[in-house]
Amino acid sequence: MNAPTVKSIFKTQPFPISRLREIPYNYTSFSDREIVIRFLGENIWNILNELRDERKTGRSARMLFEVLGDLWVVNRNPYLQDDLLENPKRLKALVDAMYHRIHSIEERSSGNAKVMELAEAANKAVKTFESDFKLVKKLRRKIFSKLKKFT
Repeated sequence: MNAPTVKSIFKTQPFPISRLREIPYNYTSFSDREIVIRFLGENIWNILNELRDERKTGRSARMLFEVLGDLWVVNRNPYLQDDLLENPKRLKALVDAMYHRIHSIEERSSGNAKVMELAEAANKAVKTFESDFKLVKKLRRKIFSKLKKFT
């Protein structure tokens, strides 16, 4: 026999519903918030939350989260980093895809200042990502030339 239920229990929620993760490839203990703050800053997280209330389709948000997912998975995986360092065409394709998504976000912004600020921060994060690879490649060449004498 089933216990009687009070129907009002099903209408209220004692705790706010936590959102599912929206950033792809995030199989870590880091929340979407922590990842956004790490790459784009806390101000952008606040802007994202404001834009959530204005969201129409969420297509631009998904594109931004795809960019963040790509940044996150490569930053967390040294094997992917090595692969991209050894395959400059693959790195260029990844970076170009990220810039393409950000450009699409800018086109869809309809001049919204918040969206443009978000896109600017994303462009800066991708630029940093790209320059970090150039720096690592340069440092590896320098280390190799120094160690070559001894090995």
